[in-house]
Amino acid sequence: MTIATDAFARTMPFGLDPFQREACEAIEDGSSVLVAAPTGAGKTVVAEFAIHLTMEAPTGRVFYTTPMKALSNQKHRELTETYGAASVGLLTGDTSINGDARIVVMTTEVLRNMLYEGRDLTQLEYVVMDEVHYLADRFRGAVWEEVIIHLPRHVRMVSLSATVSNAEEFGAWLDAVRDDTRVIVSEHRPVPLDAHVHIKGRFVDLFDSKAGEATHRPSRELQELARGTDIEASAARGHRDRGGHNRHRSRDAPRRGRQRDFQPWRSGGPTRVDRVRLIEQLDERDMLPAIDFIFSRAGCDAAVRQVVDGGVRLTSPEDRAEIRAIVDERTRLLDDADLGVLGYYDWLDGLERGVAAHHAGLLPVFKEVVEELFRARLLQVVFATETLALGINMPARTVVLEQLEKFNGEARVRITPGEYTQLTGRAGRRGIDTEGHAVVIWSGKLQPVEVASLASRRTYPLHSSFKPTYNMAVNLIDRLGVPGTREVLETSFAQFQADRSVVQLARRVVDQRASLAGYEESMSCHLGDFAEYSRLRRELSDLERDAQRQNLSHAEHDRIQRELQRLRRTMKQHPCHACPERESHARWGERYWRLHRDVEKAERQISRRTGEIAERFDRITVILRELEYVEQTDDGAHITPAGEVLRRIYGERDLLVAESIRQHLWNGLDAPALAALACALVFEGRRDDGMLPERMLPKGAFLQALDATHRLWAQLDDLEQAHRLPGSEPLQTGLTLAMHRWARGYPLDGVLRDTDLAAGDFVRWTKQTIDVLEQIEHVAPKRLARTARDAVAAIRRGVVDASGSAL
Repeated sequence: MTIATDAFARTMPFGLDPFQREACEAIEDGSSVLVAAPTGAGKTVVAEFAIHLTMEAPTGRVFYTTPMKALSNQKHRELTETYGAASVGLLTGDTSINGDARIVVMTTEVLRNMLYEGRDLTQLEYVVMDEVHYLADRFRGAVWEEVIIHLPRHVRMVSLSATVSNAEEFGAWLDAVRDDTRVIVSEHRPVPLDAHVHIKGRFVDLFDSKAGEATHRPSRELQELARGTDIEASAARGHRDRGGHNRHRSRDAPRRGRQRDFQPWRSGGPTRVDRVRLIEQLDERDMLPAIDFIFSRAGCDAAVRQVVDGGVRLTSPEDRAEIRAIVDERTRLLDDADLGVLGYYDWLDGLERGVAAHHAGLLPVFKEVVEELFRARLLQVVFATETLALGINMPARTVVLEQLEKFNGEARVRITPGEYTQLTGRAGRRGIDTEGHAVVIWSGKLQPVEVASLASRRTYPLHSSFKPTYNMAVNLIDRLGVPGTREVLETSFAQFQADRSVVQLARRVVDQRASLAGYEESMSCHLGDFAEYSRLRRELSDLERDAQRQNLSHAEHDRIQRELQRLRRTMKQHPCHACPERESHARWGERYWRLHRDVEKAERQISRRTGEIAERFDRITVILRELEYVEQTDDGAHITPAGEVLRRIYGERDLLVAESIRQHLWNGLDAPALAALACALVFEGRRDDGMLPERMLPKGAFLQALDATHRLWAQLDDLEQAHRLPGSEPLQTGLTLAMHRWARGYPLDGVLRDTDLAAGDFVRWTKQTIDVLEQIEHVAPKRLARTARDAVAAIRRGVVDASGSAL
């Protein structure tokens, strides 16, 4: 029956697409669903249907989980507009609104913590996991698997994912651990996407035809321009405007200042991007609004300055009045004294011109304003880092990619086809645009066929990042015991993928062993055991290669020479040495030993991957027993009082925090010193700003506690290394002085003056520090708990408090 689906479809402005209808009917039929579709295809409609079903019933609840607080805030606002404030709650790390509501939006970590705390979820009907492909994230992805594995069996899941190439594999795992999960995959974009390259001052189609896109064949015009050949005929032919049907916005001032010639791209690489001219061209072709991705925060800010200095203005007087009203309302909680250091006035100038930056260094409330203004069509160009591609609802007509490579923390690497798809998925607004546009700025660093391949491939495999942690271990042991925990961990997607790869490896080994038998038969010799003779030849060859190595000691050289002489004598004495077909047999022998080595390597991989997750858990359990967080009794393993503390500490340094509390390392600290030390636990510097020299650190009790904590970290790291666990990074003190000053009441400009941090980064690290301090408050003895509470009060002020209260 599809009564509910049909009724829901009648409320939608565009009806339901086939994949949406299929997913809604599966939910109505009582199944969980995994929906994998491109960005902008309308996956959230499926989640809205699950919420609609729940709210149509007299009882029942639904949780909507997201990977980011910003996305949670946005979804909370949208659902509140539909169902009213009384029915919708919000739970993130720093915000708690109406947590008992029937619809609760939350970050995924909040739900994971609920599960471990044993909250009553009997009324819970659905859990929506938005951006579920985030489980591939190497830092936080494991949380998604924890939730999927531990949710009560009666709860149905609505998992929404970007288009991933192994959706069926992921769906098969969900079906195995959750039962009855339907997989719905759609490659269709409701708004078609046209791909262009901006080269030598003009737009060129990346593909001549759909057939060219399917075969990764770039357009002839692009290939010739990339070779430096200017095609006058193409320029004379012109380009038809292919934007949407949106009205052309009024302009009451010049878009740019002095006229400047656009500097063309040269085949050897780009000159500086003239974004003023680029925006003018986009506007002329009716391709605004646009998101211009620049994989650098400083680059985004510089781009805004460039277009502002160039006199760009893309707004009407009415637009500017509306922008100012929204900004005034959303930033009313900021202190006037902080506006200068926050860059407020330059930011507002850009907004009123219709341009803005969007990146993690911005104050959260600034980012939220940019998102709101862009959705309201009051901004025309946003220069953004790739973080904007992660779920935030900001569709545009055009997406511009200024670079096709980015810094991954270690080196500059080319973006993947999956990342290209995710970024360009923002292009094309349903119901507004007839088509979206993706524009690559030509740099000369890639061949046209490489750009075409990037844009036409859709490979984006989902790989698990799941691994057991100390906190996970004590929580699961408390609920399930050690044997039960091992069984549960072996149901993880990580183990599911490892087991599947083991099956594939094992099949390959079977085939290879059959080939080995064939090779062995082909090299057989009537004079003797040619396999043995072939082994001697290989040993001789390997040893001769060793003899060529540099820096051999005299003793090593003599030993190798003696062994070579022995092997040569043995070979000459072997019966097969006199065989007239010796070299023919030997060729088969070389193939045999090459394949034999591959088989042995595959068998070692099989041995390593089988039970990989459970083995890591076993090593963690040994450490927990050694440190007396877990004890063994006649009726099994139980967590100790110290383990009870560890159960409630979440984060990368769970064991270090628990052990520091147990050893009373922080008892002598005041609130500013504890805030500074908690900051050292969470802060991760960008390249060279991770550590401060000791002379710049807060003095007194803080230094003693820091030294003691660092010694403890070293002991735990040694223990982990001894048990073949990877260990962790040392504490980073790069922000401790700033946090200490902030807790003592220094103004924002006095705190940020000696750091390289943007205000948004400072707020983000302060909120993470607050999260650690609140965990300490909940588990520590009274005196330390009181200090932690005072530390939270001291640093949750000004821009930090305003960012949490922006809702």
